[in-house]
Amino acid sequence: MTDDMSPAERYALARQRAAEQATALAPFREMYDFELDPFQIEACKALEAGKGVLVAAPTGSGKTIVGEFAVHLALTQGRKCFYTTPIKALSNQKYNDLVRRYGAAKVGLLTGDNSVNADAPVLVMTTEVLRNMLYAGSQALIGLGHVVMDEVHYLSDRFRGAVWEEVIIHLPESVTLVSLSATVSNAEEFGDWLDTVRGDTEVIVSEERPVPLWQHVLAGRRMYDLFEEETDHGGRGAARREVNPDLLRMARMENSRVYNPRDRRRGKMVREADRERERRQRSRIWTPGRPEVIERLDAEGLLPAITFIFSRAGCEAAVQQCLYAGLRLNDDAARARVREIVEERCAPIPDEDLHVLGYFEWLEGLERGIAAHHAGMLPTFKEVVEELFVKGLVKAVFATETLALGINMPARSVVLEKLVKWNGEQHADITPGEYTQLTGRAGRRGIDVEGHAVVLWQRAMDPGALAGLAGTRTYPLRSSFKPSYNMAVNLVSQFGRHRSRELLETSFAQFQADKSVVGISRQVQKNEEGLAGYRQAIECHLGDFDEYARLRRELKDRETELAKQGASQRRAAAAAALERLKPGDVIHVPTGKYAGLALVLDPGVAPARTDRHRGFDHYDGPRPLVLTAERQVKRLAPIDFPVPVEPMERMRIPKSFNPRSPQSRRDLASALRTKAGHLEPDRHRRARGAAADDTEIARLRTAIRAHPCHGCDEREDHARWAERHYRLQRDTRQLERRIEGRTNTIARTFDRICALLSELGYLHGDEVTENGRRLARLYGELDLLASECLRDGVWDGLKPAELAACASALVYEARAADDAAPPKLPAGPAQDALAEMVRIWGRLDALEEQHKINQTEGVGQREPDLGFAWPAYRWASGHGLDEVLREIDMPAGDFVRWTKQLIDVLGQIAAAAPPGSPVARNARKAVDGLLRGVVAYSSVG
Repeated sequence: MTDDMSPAERYALARQRAAEQATALAPFREMYDFELDPFQIEACKALEAGKGVLVAAPTGSGKTIVGEFAVHLALTQGRKCFYTTPIKALSNQKYNDLVRRYGAAKVGLLTGDNSVNADAPVLVMTTEVLRNMLYAGSQALIGLGHVVMDEVHYLSDRFRGAVWEEVIIHLPESVTLVSLSATVSNAEEFGDWLDTVRGDTEVIVSEERPVPLWQHVLAGRRMYDLFEEETDHGGRGAARREVNPDLLRMARMENSRVYNPRDRRRGKMVREADRERERRQRSRIWTPGRPEVIERLDAEGLLPAITFIFSRAGCEAAVQQCLYAGLRLNDDAARARVREIVEERCAPIPDEDLHVLGYFEWLEGLERGIAAHHAGMLPTFKEVVEELFVKGLVKAVFATETLALGINMPARSVVLEKLVKWNGEQHADITPGEYTQLTGRAGRRGIDVEGHAVVLWQRAMDPGALAGLAGTRTYPLRSSFKPSYNMAVNLVSQFGRHRSRELLETSFAQFQADKSVVGISRQVQKNEEGLAGYRQAIECHLGDFDEYARLRRELKDRETELAKQGASQRRAAAAAALERLKPGDVIHVPTGKYAGLALVLDPGVAPARTDRHRGFDHYDGPRPLVLTAERQVKRLAPIDFPVPVEPMERMRIPKSFNPRSPQSRRDLASALRTKAGHLEPDRHRRARGAAADDTEIARLRTAIRAHPCHGCDEREDHARWAERHYRLQRDTRQLERRIEGRTNTIARTFDRICALLSELGYLHGDEVTENGRRLARLYGELDLLASECLRDGVWDGLKPAELAACASALVYEARAADDAAPPKLPAGPAQDALAEMVRIWGRLDALEEQHKINQTEGVGQREPDLGFAWPAYRWASGHGLDEVLREIDMPAGDFVRWTKQLIDVLGQIAAAAPPGSPVARNARKAVDGLLRGVVAYSSVG
């Protein structure tokens, strides 16, 4: 090729190659045995040019290569690089990857409760650790050149997302930020914000999956493609994806099976041939069982597979079902290798704990190539499952959606049992973003030619809606940023109040709010132009038509108000009349489907019921049960009685009367007609309207008639324009209130928090007090409660295990319903201290309400949860795992997770308490008592 070039072209090409070889990217590319993708090269070049980057690409596309280049670049330049992840499992995984590449001497790990080689130039950490380092002004930040934020789309998380924004805002300007995100629909908007707060930032979006994904629906014995490919529509040569007509036909057939009451009347008229066809169709469509699905995928060569089940118990049950079905996916050699790896990884676990943890049942599943993966598992067990799955020794994993978050566990196929999941408040359909995240695991780069997403057929499934999920890439990044008490004192300490306020106004949350205000502002401007036109149309030569229109509006409003009062009084009178009814009263039902003569069987006056959702007593009025003259027994509603009803006659109801018996109803209805059929109901006379005697209405009518505009020939035309003006003005004011509510929202919340902290003595103007400096060292949802407990000496006389029990209330949140039984608590001083903590929280809650700090918006202190106090106390006291878990309904994995969070908060208490104080000493002793057994060996981090 170079032979055809001119000498000048060959020289230019040689110079270009030499320039490329001189870059840091050239040796980095040689570290990999595959060619980098164009988006990876583009991002790496931008980094080397000194720009920040936002890389948004599908799961499994290799965006972490860009993060690894940032590490390479920092080491080349003799600077530091911090690699942050949202969860410890990801930190552990990335730490191991980087150690393999650069050696243990150059790489460290910080995950809150563990520290490995903390002075290394490359540090892997959770995002919270970096946030805490920034607020503490850590010496480790000196020489920091690059920060990689993996899974940066996690800033949408309503519980922890604010931490990502805190880090982005507060990182020194000299640090280059590398943001790695899943495919989001508003990457450009997020990039604009990064450009604003971090300087020159390149946005690189790749929509292309490295491995093509095929979508299927598994119904009965058949695997249907979700889409059928059609090309060359209208001669354009463009490909279009149409929903498989077989699936649409199946859905129509399922929906046509809905029960129709007329079918009963048809009886034997339904032909036997129709029934036979129905039976044949039904036999082809069913939701296959879990073992059946795995067997089918195995037969089709679609393993390894991850089946997402949105329930921990469901994941464990799925493994058991496969074991009971005799499913075996591993040969003898694979079984032996599995046992060898598992025994090596679990060697530190004492034998007595293995039985408690269900080790042997878990191992049997692994040997057969089947496993569960969820947050309730012991971290060691989860890590073993991940390792075996990557090695191909586990071929079927049943997992909750937490597995979709970043962990490198790609599969050939992903199975979704249902398209509905519990979101913490209700069962809701999964979103297109969630569907993309889950199915993104399908297709292993460099191994699979294509990935497969399989959705199991369910009754009432809509293939069109599924196609919408699969075909939509709408996953907008929404900020969840909210100021906290700890954030406020740390900011004021570093920057003062005014500068802190300005910093918070640079948050992505405020950026998005301000952008949304732009559209509303445009609408306000349009409305104001319309109002000017309307004002011209209502000008009257006789006088002020605005004033005249206002009088007419006041009259209308007053008449409406009195009409509502009258209707309310009539309903109350009707309800009072119904409450006076007794069994045996003969009445005339005035309106409704059952209007006419009726006999009261039961007045239906029930005691007030407590509404569990609203939290107050309610009573929707009497609902009498009556027998009509047409032999129907019906429960009537207050709406059937718009006017008071009085008994016309009395009848005795036989004791033998059975409302379910047609004969009983016939006999009593006949007696009713004989007894009262000739009686005419009293016609209820409507009372004189309140408007007739109302002095305000009389005054307004007089004022209207006396107004000069009342005599205008174009009065009604003017009135129509005035009404339009009034409505548009009302709408405009609502829009202006919305603008006012959205602008400076973060800063307003910050002001309220600072006002509360000033009242409690944590802030004094721009100065952070001694109490405030203590609060600055406490992170978490209940930071202010912890600080108040330290200030009031609530924990002063507690032993280490008792302090652990109390501190657990600061971190633990039960998964169970609110109406669960009261938790067991340790007796003595610990119980008294817990009660005092709840009292302090009550005082803070009242103070927050006074300062308009709203917990529903994610700001403020939730009520402490005492549900983990007893297991924390027992474990810190030295009791065995078997004893502790037997007393609580909690999986071992959850126990370890909450204990590790408790260790973290005890470390904060030890740092925040006065040096050498009993609380500081006992907090450290409590950490020593908790950090043992399964908690100590559960994971690297």
